[in-house]
Amino acid sequence: MTSLIAYFDSIKFDHPHLFWLLLIVPLLIAWYVWKNKKMNSSFVVSTTKSIAQAPHIRQWYLHIPFALRVIVIMLIITALARPQSSLSHKQVEVEGIDIVMALDVSGSMMAMDFRPNRLEACKSVIKTFVENRPTDRIGLVLYSGEAYTKCPLTTDHVTLLEAIESSKNGQIEDGTAIGDGLGTAINRLRESTAKSKVIILLSDGVNNTGYVDPLSAADIAKEYGIRVYTIGCGSMGTVPYSTPQGVFYAETEIDEQLLKNIAQETGGNYFRAASKDKLKAVYDKIDKMEKSKITETQFTNKNDEFFPILLLAVILLALEIILSQTILKVEP
Repeated sequence: MTSLIAYFDSIKFDHPHLFWLLLIVPLLIAWYVWKNKKMNSSFVVSTTKSIAQAPHIRQWYLHIPFALRVIVIMLIITALARPQSSLSHKQVEVEGIDIVMALDVSGSMMAMDFRPNRLEACKSVIKTFVENRPTDRIGLVLYSGEAYTKCPLTTDHVTLLEAIESSKNGQIEDGTAIGDGLGTAINRLRESTAKSKVIILLSDGVNNTGYVDPLSAADIAKEYGIRVYTIGCGSMGTVPYSTPQGVFYAETEIDEQLLKNIAQETGGNYFRAASKDKLKAVYDKIDKMEKSKITETQFTNKNDEFFPILLLAVILLALEIILSQTILKVEP
């Protein structure tokens, strides 16, 4: 049933203006009714009892030839409008982009200058970013005092979104090891054959631990042709934190110069996001800068479909002639 509907949806008419000829049909019907009324004669009888009991169904059968003739005319007009079916074939080539997101999950990401906190706000924005890129392979690296791969490069974005949602502070040692986070993301991409390889590294602090020097990691990323976009997340200064003992305030600082140097070394960009709205704008900008290149080739094949309609018209016309000359023949 679905394929039949799709077939009729594909039908187009090369001369649709010829359907105006269908206005002939109601005129023919009106002429036929008028003609039959004029041909009817009246006579006087003593009673209508015998007439009322006589079968009238043959009177309706007598109209079948005219009905067939009208249908034939409608079919011929439809055929003259030249119905055509079009079959389209679309060939799409996608230039893949492999993206690894390195997300800071250190204790400072629990600051409440974003609602409900920095980490939850970032997760919300990142999930929207993933949903907008269905053709790319995307992975997730989490880091704080150390780093690990939460989700490898994948096109299974349902699994990736679940990994993002389950990301929490406190699952690994606390601290801010930017170099380790970047190094782990590079390791996920170093064997990638994609034409474009990107790391989006988000941090809200200062590199204070880890085994890998961030700038050395940036040099390695450059050697592998990996572009790194860095994001400084959160406001600097005194910000509120929620704890079981209540809300307290602490100083936060972002090493913007380090993040700028990493981005510059790899051909990427540094972005500052002091609010959730600005963070969303950053990811929207990266999304536009790193769009997959799509080559689309479309082939359209048109076929005339008037022959079956004409064949049906010929069959009905023959049937009308046969009926009019045999069982439905009207004697003068």
